[in-house]
Amino acid sequence: MKDHIFARRKQLEKELKISLDNIGYFSQDSEKIEGHSCENFIGCAQIPMGVAGPILVNGKKHYLPCATTEGALVASVNRGCKASRESGGIRVICENVGITRGPVFKTRNLAESFQFVEWIHNNTVAIRKVCESTSSHLKLIKINSQIVGKNVFLRFSFDTGDAMGMNMATIAADDACAYILEKYNGARLISLSGNYCIDKKPSWLNFINGRGKKVWAEIIISEKKVEEIFHTSPKKIVEVVSQKNLLGSVMAGSMGFNAHFANVVAAIFLATGQDSAHVVEGSLGITTAEIEKNGDLYFSCYLPDLICGTVGGGTGLKTQKEAFQIMKVEDGAIEFAEVIGAAVLAGELSLAASLAEGSLAKAHEELGRGKD
Repeated sequence: MKDHIFARRKQLEKELKISLDNIGYFSQDSEKIEGHSCENFIGCAQIPMGVAGPILVNGKKHYLPCATTEGALVASVNRGCKASRESGGIRVICENVGITRGPVFKTRNLAESFQFVEWIHNNTVAIRKVCESTSSHLKLIKINSQIVGKNVFLRFSFDTGDAMGMNMATIAADDACAYILEKYNGARLISLSGNYCIDKKPSWLNFINGRGKKVWAEIIISEKKVEEIFHTSPKKIVEVVSQKNLLGSVMAGSMGFNAHFANVVAAIFLATGQDSAHVVEGSLGITTAEIEKNGDLYFSCYLPDLICGTVGGGTGLKTQKEAFQIMKVEDGAIEFAEVIGAAVLAGELSLAASLAEGSLAKAHEELGRGKD
């Protein structure tokens, strides 16, 4: 261990008159962390990790590493995984809509704002070359714009391969803005991020247009299996989804028409080294349920704003790399997003069933309130 990490921790212990033995006990590579993932490094926060599964996704089995302190969560997801295996699996479709960065520029009036936007669109090819010169793994998908008086908001959308890509997008957008300012006289840059991205905040723009990965997941479970695994009926599950996820969310003004997307997204994000702040975007989405003509249950989840990657950031840390080995994600970020979408569905299904059965409080009392 590097001496300065030890010294930094000891200084805190001395100043605060506390012991940081547990924070200082870790297996991570400190050289990998410093300069890449964390500054002023003193140690690691250890989060319990459980495993659910296997879950059957597009015909392939995956285990789900879940880092969480919420009792009952892993067990609940695991029950949804069982339903996936015994019902032919979860079918998932993923669309890469791209990571975004949205700078804001200032002009002198509306007329110049519209002229500026026209220039941007007419020079997209040149701007694309500038962006893509910053990384061989980055492609500019499109540039959208929005005018508010003298203010012009641009939204760059990038394909960043298997990386989550926020840093790549920021660097590319920064170079693009420098090029724009050099070639266009009549606008000035106010901020590289004007919140039109929109990053790490709930947003209707991201909900409607998507950001990162859009993921759709669905499953059909026979009425018999619903009763056998979940001890309830398709009719009761559909009623819970309709009244809770949809009507209840409307009444509350929620932007998440679901039961607990964030629970599952957070657990997998923490286990695999994703940027945990993007959980707020992963909380957006819709869960729907219907009864098929033969009485079976159709259950579906839509995540319009899933920000994830399999390379870069915290994905290269030792324990996070092991978590990816557990998942058996071998085809990059698209497959990873598909597995997350399926895991979210498993969690949604199990929770909806628990609410329909009336067993939620009992499950949390048994699994989430262990004796000290």
